[in-house]
Amino acid sequence: MFRFILVPVDLNDPEFADKAVQHALWMAGKCEAKLHLITALPGIHNSMVSSYFPADAAKKMKQDVKSSLQTFAKEKIPESQAYSLSVEEGKPYKAIIKTADNLGCDLILMPSHKRSRGNKLLLGSNASKVLENAKVHVMILKH
Repeated sequence: MFRFILVPVDLNDPEFADKAVQHALWMAGKCEAKLHLITALPGIHNSMVSSYFPADAAKKMKQDVKSSLQTFAKEKIPESQAYSLSVEEGKPYKAIIKTADNLGCDLILMPSHKRSRGNKLLLGSNASKVLENAKVHVMILKH
C-alpha cells in the first residue's frame, strides 16, 4: 500500500513524536515501507533573527538538531527498519510538504499538538496546513 512514509518529529515533544514513530513503524511493517524522519528549523535564516547571532550559529544549530534527530531515531527505530532523516529550514508545514514531494513519499504521518481551549482549531496549524496542501495521503494523530 505505502512505500515511503514521512514522519515529522518535534524534538521539543519527544513523547508525542515517539507515538507517531510507533504508528509509522507499525504501518511500515505491514507495507514494507521505508521511513523518513524530518525536523524543521523555522526562521533561522530570517534576516532579523540571524542578525543577532554569529555567522556560523545557524550551521551549528542545524548540526546539533540533526545529531538530536539521529539519537532519537537510533533509540526508536529498530535496525531492521530502513529509514533516512533530514533537518530542513523554514516554515514547518512547507518543509514537510516539500520534503515529501522531493523524496516521493506517498504518506505523511504526523502528530497534531493538543491546543488550548482558546485556540478553537481542531488540528494544530502545521498539521492543518499539511493536510490542506499536501499532494499525498496525510494521517494525523491526535494528542
